[in-house]
Amino acid sequence: MNGIGDHWNMTTDIRVEDPEISQIIVNEKERQRKGLELIASENFTSKAVHQALGSCLTNKYSEGQPGQRYYGGNEFIDQIEVLCQKRALEAYGLDSDKWGVNVQPLSGSPANFAVYTALVGPHGRIMGLYLPDGGHLSHGFMTPSKKISATSVYFESFPYKVDPATGLIDYDRLHENAKMFLPKMIVAGVSCYSRNLDYKRFREIANENDAYLLADMAHVSGLVAAGLVSNPFEYCDIVTTTTHKTLRGPRSGIIFYRKGVRKVLKNGNQVMYDMEKKINEAVFPGLQGGPHNHQIAGVAVALKQACTPEFKTYQQQVISNARAMCAAMQKRGYTIVTGGTDNHLILVDLRPNKIDGARGEKILEEIGIAINKNTCPGDKSALKPSGLRIGTPALTSRNLKEADFEQVVEFIDRGIKLALEIQSNCGPTVKEFNAKIHEDEAVKTKIAALKQGVESFALTFPLPGHEDW
Repeated sequence: MNGIGDHWNMTTDIRVEDPEISQIIVNEKERQRKGLELIASENFTSKAVHQALGSCLTNKYSEGQPGQRYYGGNEFIDQIEVLCQKRALEAYGLDSDKWGVNVQPLSGSPANFAVYTALVGPHGRIMGLYLPDGGHLSHGFMTPSKKISATSVYFESFPYKVDPATGLIDYDRLHENAKMFLPKMIVAGVSCYSRNLDYKRFREIANENDAYLLADMAHVSGLVAAGLVSNPFEYCDIVTTTTHKTLRGPRSGIIFYRKGVRKVLKNGNQVMYDMEKKINEAVFPGLQGGPHNHQIAGVAVALKQACTPEFKTYQQQVISNARAMCAAMQKRGYTIVTGGTDNHLILVDLRPNKIDGARGEKILEEIGIAINKNTCPGDKSALKPSGLRIGTPALTSRNLKEADFEQVVEFIDRGIKLALEIQSNCGPTVKEFNAKIHEDEAVKTKIAALKQGVESFALTFPLPGHEDW
């Protein structure tokens, strides 16, 4: 025995200690290296972020705010969290006298739920974008038979929608519905919407109803930091975000909240914001225990990177690649919802192609392209949606440029055409479609050939992070 650490298996490499898990991790690394990641909510983190995530910081409990912890031994944890808060404000050009920030949320949905808990209260009213029209579950989605999201269980939600003809948010209808519903909070945020949000119009509608305006910028937070899309901080009371999408950090969440004067009454009296204590207490002890200190450190690293010229260049390339991909899809006859993109993603409507998103996603996965099926305006089922959501952040992190994305579109087009061919030669159900993929030798040969082309292409680009882990 070489010491207590070895006795308790505390210093053994994972390759020796748990070869089964180790091999699965290696397999996933190879999948990422050989495949094309086009899921709009995904990205690749840097090696520095990986190192923070895998550090000793995961060992420490630190319930409470910096300087007000419930456990001892948090001297350096406090330094990390305070530094992360400082960098969060710097990344978005915010004055600490006018904005505060909480970096403890475990992800975006918990961040949103904490804000609702703090400011809306049980059964309070919120309005968010309808999920099938590009909204997010945490903005209050429900169906006639079931409240899908916890947001719709504990709060009263009424969605706003897009114009089905244009795919653009119908602000006029939101305005009219808000006057009837009288929400306590309006959520300006998206999960699959390729255009800039009109925060000024949202602000006007919120003011008319004396409602808080929350921007959920999870998808575009990196683009906002780079100053390339509309800025929610100009008009909103609260801004939430995940950190693992365009911001290119670890999986975590952030809440920004205003401080100071909220409004001035007709008699000249000032009404002050009082959100800081409410939001902090909603996060802990309201909804969470100890924050994940390794995540907070990883977020701090990502925020430092977000303040560099290289990060802005990266985000410019993200948008340029999305527009190039959009043009290449349109050139091949595909329909893009809203007709284009202002950000990092496009939504392809496959209804004119006589196929659905579920089959499209499946065949693309088989050839090594990770993409996700997504509802389009007018869809009735989230399980069999009409579209594909395609994003550029992850592959841009692998140094793909516009011409490379045109090749990616070529692979997608060939995959969709193969899916149409398979669909025409099997029964009408997805189950029969999948059986054809896995049982028909001629189909399997075609898939293998396409996958080989995808892998050969993908392997010519670097993969961020640790080289072999």
